[in-house]
Amino acid sequence: MSKQKKSPTKKILIIGGIFIIVFGIGAVLASSMGWLGNGDAGKTVETAEAKYKTITQVVSASGKIQPEVEVIIRPDVSGEIIELNVSEGDFVRKNDLMLRIKPDIYQARIDEINASLLTQKARFEQAKSTLLEAESEFKQQEKLYNRDLTSESAFIKAKTQYQSQQANLEATKYQVQSVEAQLKQAREELQKTIIRAPKDGTVSKLAVEQGERVLGNTQMTGTEMMRIADMNHMEVQVEVNENDIVNVSLADTAIIQVDAYPERTFKGVVTEIANSATTAGAGTSEQVTNYEVKIRITSRHNLDMAAAELQQKPATEMPEDTFSTSFKPGMSGTVDIQSETVQQVVAIPIQAVTVRDFAKDKAFNADADSAAADTTDDEENSIIVQEDLRKVVFVVNEGKAERRAVKTGISDNTHIQILSGVENGDEIVIGSYRTLSKELADGDAVTVNNNKFNSFASSK
Repeated sequence: MSKQKKSPTKKILIIGGIFIIVFGIGAVLASSMGWLGNGDAGKTVETAEAKYKTITQVVSASGKIQPEVEVIIRPDVSGEIIELNVSEGDFVRKNDLMLRIKPDIYQARIDEINASLLTQKARFEQAKSTLLEAESEFKQQEKLYNRDLTSESAFIKAKTQYQSQQANLEATKYQVQSVEAQLKQAREELQKTIIRAPKDGTVSKLAVEQGERVLGNTQMTGTEMMRIADMNHMEVQVEVNENDIVNVSLADTAIIQVDAYPERTFKGVVTEIANSATTAGAGTSEQVTNYEVKIRITSRHNLDMAAAELQQKPATEMPEDTFSTSFKPGMSGTVDIQSETVQQVVAIPIQAVTVRDFAKDKAFNADADSAAADTTDDEENSIIVQEDLRKVVFVVNEGKAERRAVKTGISDNTHIQILSGVENGDEIVIGSYRTLSKELADGDAVTVNNNKFNSFASSK
């Protein structure tokens, strides 16, 4: 049985219908994308409404966490560590014994100086006896000389001997004092072989082991043995660029993010701003000038004693709000310093503010006037115009872009404060970037198509 052939007319109708449907879909898409119907409508732009908003200016920087107070322990005397009573991470109280340095050499020196002191004291007693003898001889010769019973030379000799013994006694006394001072110093050195905690804190770093030899602080910096830090008071030390440091002040609040706790944020306050800069890459095109800023962490952290008490309680008795973060020196963190806040001011998206050279308009008008006057003098035709760059925004007014010079204030990550030139509720052009920054001019016809830009952004 043969198949029936389709009617040619029916085929033409089907093909024509498909063509009409495809053409209609293409026209709709072209119109939605702004490819059709814009011959007289002007440039397609995206807009946003100027609104009242609270803006907080933020200075961002990154750095390391460190204790606010950290004491480096170096020995005053050299020797071998014979006793070490702490480990890294231990909590110590003031005057707790941490380590001992071998005292044999210092004890032997004390014994030696003690013997020398006894010798000097014996010499002092001997000098006293010799002085008494010289004094008696001088007085006897003085009486005889006054009666003319002895010669003048004998009297002078006795007098000189007496004065000499007085000086000898003084010298011997000073020698005794000198040896006593040496003995005192030796005893202090012996005491310095015992290292005690200078303050309450945690051993944040331990760089020595029992049996090691350490160098004392004599003519050079001694061996760093350990560090004791107050871990309950931590801070973030960051480097702020020279362009941003002028916006940072003492007592500014800050939001801190620590890499070790990615889902938490912490509060802080600026406590110190360096006056001296640190420069990296000096003398090169990559030179960077920064200033050191310290931010105290004010959120709950490193409550070791409280945590120890909670560990002794059953898990069912531990409340949810007892969680305490444990910051360690050297952790990385990022801070957002809130340098200034303004309440309920007119604000627009940052990208809406662009720059235009108003001098070009003046030059164009001056050229037009010169051509109308038909002046032949080259000097009069020559117009020298300096740049007159101003911040501007474009406001949509009755289908046209109206250029307005604006004065701006502070800004956050998305919006900028407008001091003058824009009112609340004005429709501001915010895109596209190319149109706003280069192509759009005062008086240009515009078509607002926010759906186009929003759909493109959402597709990203």
